[in-house]
Amino acid sequence: MSLGAEPGLGRQARIERQATAELRAMAHPVRLRILSLLTGAPLTAAEVARELGLTHANASYHLRNLLATGTIEIAGEERIRGATAKRYRYSIDREPDLTEPPPTGSVHERQRRLLYDAVAGELRRRAKRVRPRARRGHVTDAELWVDPAEWEAIKSTVDELSNRLHRGAKPPRTPGTILVNATLVMFEMEPS
Repeated sequence: MSLGAEPGLGRQARIERQATAELRAMAHPVRLRILSLLTGAPLTAAEVARELGLTHANASYHLRNLLATGTIEIAGEERIRGATAKRYRYSIDREPDLTEPPPTGSVHERQRRLLYDAVAGELRRRAKRVRPRARRGHVTDAELWVDPAEWEAIKSTVDELSNRLHRGAKPPRTPGTILVNATLVMFEMEPS
């Protein structure tokens, strides 16, 4: 979906619609797993299907949804056994802009909540796979009152660490790598 594709809509409305479409596409557990895979390396639908235990048709369906919103991109094509296979990639530089608050009650706000719910579901699924006697991990669960300037500084640090983690990702099962989980969700809350 392109920002210039809808005549008659103002720029802000097009940005809001694009962000909502991307959030909707990402707010699905299988698509979150696909995005994680495509961070490490461009993959074909067949490779995604094999790695996630999906049918090729199911992997293709989810890849088409992510591609349609611009969440992923085509990284190239190759001939495999006489057919053309597309390689898809996810660039963290393309993440939707969640910095501006959505209007209260907006579709965008509901989609953001769905994304958080999908991330929580992914954490539950991944937690079942904690490696026994694994190296020390990290858990932070906090509901705190902090100074706004400190909050901004903390978010910037977490953004830097998240970017480092994504840029350090390797293709699935690369020798010498370990499978890890990183679930980072931070947001301002309404006082109760």
